[in-house]
Amino acid sequence: MRVFHSATSLDKRGLAALSKINLKIDWATHEAAKYACENWHYSGCIPKSKLAKVGVWENGVFIGVIIYGVGATSSLVQQYGLKMNEGCELVRIALKKHKTEVTRIMAIAQKVLKKSMPNLRLVVSFADPSEGHHGGIYQGNGWIYTGKSAECAFPIINGKKTHPRTLSLLVKAGKVKNRSDVPHIMTEGKHRYLMPLDKEMRERIMPLAKPYPKRTKEQAPEFPSGLGGATPTCTLQSSAEAI
Repeated sequence: MRVFHSATSLDKRGLAALSKINLKIDWATHEAAKYACENWHYSGCIPKSKLAKVGVWENGVFIGVIIYGVGATSSLVQQYGLKMNEGCELVRIALKKHKTEVTRIMAIAQKVLKKSMPNLRLVVSFADPSEGHHGGIYQGNGWIYTGKSAECAFPIINGKKTHPRTLSLLVKAGKVKNRSDVPHIMTEGKHRYLMPLDKEMRERIMPLAKPYPKRTKEQAPEFPSGLGGATPTCTLQSSAEAI
């Protein structure tokens, strides 16, 4: 599926540059998604859960992926009155240097996802303030902000902050003998954003909407105005955990 940009708010120079971009959004192989995550996402890894991997190409060159998954917990979408197969989590935006605005790529990827999985009604994603993220890319894409998740104690394994579910798997596999021996660090809650995929779902969650959090002076912009290169995802490519 090939998609060509149209824009009215760019200056003449920006519009001319954008018109030369042949943007393609389509499904990516696991190998391509894994490479993008290991090289262009700050986590340096691809999630191990069941994934939907949407690839992005500019002028025939692979520039990365947007990945959707089932989420870390079964309650991710149940709290909104949905079954597990009716919602998902945006778990990775892994892009190398590119020209197309991230918000535009996200919007098209959502359409690809919805077309292939018509039962989906909601996408959830998180921005981690402890890593300097406030969710600018979600705000620019019209997501609904519903506040922060609860703070959580993350285990430190091999010197790296790790998801609590990973520790449980290591204990179950016998690789960690005593859970109590593993040090933990308290992490503040993450900003939660929701993207409804139909009108009824939007009406259902709108009462939960809260004002967008603002970017602090210490935080780099998650996507600057106008055309970008690597900068639209600069804060997504630092050394930290998953989105």
